[in-house]
Amino acid sequence: MSKLSDATRNKLKTISTATVATALFKCGLRIQMIQDVRPLSADQPTLVGEAFTLRYMPAREDLNKIDVFRDRSHPQRKAIEDCPPGAVLVMDSRKDARAASAGAILVTRLMKRGCAGVVTDGGFRDSAEIAKLGFPAYHHRPSAPTNLALHQAIEINVPIGCGDAPVFPGDVILGDADGVIVIPAHLADEIADETFEMTAFEDFVMEEVQNGRGIFGLYPATDEKTLTDFAAWRKKNGR
Repeated sequence: MSKLSDATRNKLKTISTATVATALFKCGLRIQMIQDVRPLSADQPTLVGEAFTLRYMPAREDLNKIDVFRDRSHPQRKAIEDCPPGAVLVMDSRKDARAASAGAILVTRLMKRGCAGVVTDGGFRDSAEIAKLGFPAYHHRPSAPTNLALHQAIEINVPIGCGDAPVFPGDVILGDADGVIVIPAHLADEIADETFEMTAFEDFVMEEVQNGRGIFGLYPATDEKTLTDFAAWRKKNGR
């Protein structure tokens, strides 16, 4: 797994998924947003970390009985204990929330181990408890049934699809109130630098719009005066 630098991690914590989506679009990447997932808590922290993945397949009943959890190599349990500190556990649940991908005990264990967050395109059980943890967690909707009912955990730390987005181990995951986006690992530093600059400009634009300025020539910056005003704003605000 690639290692996300502290500088890139800290920059991304100040950047929105919307801004990153625009930067990725300019690189020709259009399907990096994980579809139909939302934060369990409206005030949970921004999610940033490298992807550590778990892949579920449709359960075959004779292989997915309750006693499979006695095996310490069971992929779901092993993923919880192997996900590195600072990483995000991303689960491919085939966009099927009829059974839970995990519950509060496993998510709490991730938090206590120093992981950055958890994402599934399925659902979590104990969702109200997870929402109170102050730990970045995203799912499609709450789901009470055990994962064994429909999901058979089959592989960890392999390329997966999550909510129609491709996720490779080590890709950088960013989550905010709008959802979760996947930044290819080799682009993480470049995207962080570019979007950090974009965010400064967008903050300037928002201030100008709030002060009554029109968007023509301002956004995008097609007027020379906009660039001059932005440079002055940056100097004044230390941005």
